[in-house]
Amino acid sequence: MTIRVGIVGISGYGGGEAMRLVAGHPSFELVYAAGEGSAGSRLVERYPGAPAKLADLVIEKWNPTALPKLDVLFASLPTGTSADALARVPKHMKIVDIGGDHRYADGWAYGLADVWPAQIKDATRVANPGCFPAAALSALAPLLAEKLVDPNNIVIDAKTGVSGTGRGVGDSKFGYAEVNEDLAPYGLLQHTHMPEIATTIERLSGGGSSSGLVFTPHLVPMTRGILATIYCRGQATTEQCLDAAKRFYAGRAFIRVTDKPPHTKWATGSNLAFVSYAADPARNLVIAMGVVDNLGKGAAGQAVQNANLICGLPETAGLEGASVWP
Repeated sequence: MTIRVGIVGISGYGGGEAMRLVAGHPSFELVYAAGEGSAGSRLVERYPGAPAKLADLVIEKWNPTALPKLDVLFASLPTGTSADALARVPKHMKIVDIGGDHRYADGWAYGLADVWPAQIKDATRVANPGCFPAAALSALAPLLAEKLVDPNNIVIDAKTGVSGTGRGVGDSKFGYAEVNEDLAPYGLLQHTHMPEIATTIERLSGGGSSSGLVFTPHLVPMTRGILATIYCRGQATTEQCLDAAKRFYAGRAFIRVTDKPPHTKWATGSNLAFVSYAADPARNLVIAMGVVDNLGKGAAGQAVQNANLICGLPETAGLEGASVWP
């Protein structure tokens, strides 16, 4: 079965990673690529390493009302730029929005694929989680589901590679000379992922309040990867947390529960998420850790996993490759 796929925003990091995964997918065929500044150029001009079968595909100017026949459209557009355009895409066409405009929007399934796969399968519109939520919520989900931690007392300290800022930011503060040998917090108290994380915490906990949530992201001088270190209140032991995660993710192909603190490099170039825990009941403290590749599980990898679900394919299709090492 051949599934015709399009990618809008193919010139960005998320769109480029989606292209790489679709190119190696056993059922997907990339037949449409769209962008803005890159429109009119061949794919190989933007990505010299593009597969030969895609090299001459011309990047078109994005127009949601002039699409070819597609089964699935991946939209990798900056937050705030996709809602109006995607509303004009024909209803029969399935969409996975890698950007942020449709997370918890009416008519869109929230695509936390390893937690709620059954709720995604029948959807035609799926909103991919953000990269930080993909790391943090993967680690928190088992603890919240089994009520091992207080949902109203969670502090998330997250570190991300520079590719998380996107390819087209056009800001010198993300240049090599600015970020090399540097570590900086940003988005304090008002990061765009806060509402999404808070809503999902409440949903996972069965309605508990998340008003005490604190989330602080940091930019670190590496290209890819996210580590979320999460401080919670709870009486569980380390073993109870690990056991809860192993039960919660039993049979899930992309979640690795490890008794060692995870490294970002473990997930590089993959759709894997690594979760681990350390707890001290005497101090009412649980530390949860989640690691993803921000362009993999944090963006295009999870998007392909969601597309597999809504197309009735095995979740692992096109995503079984090992992470890049070293």
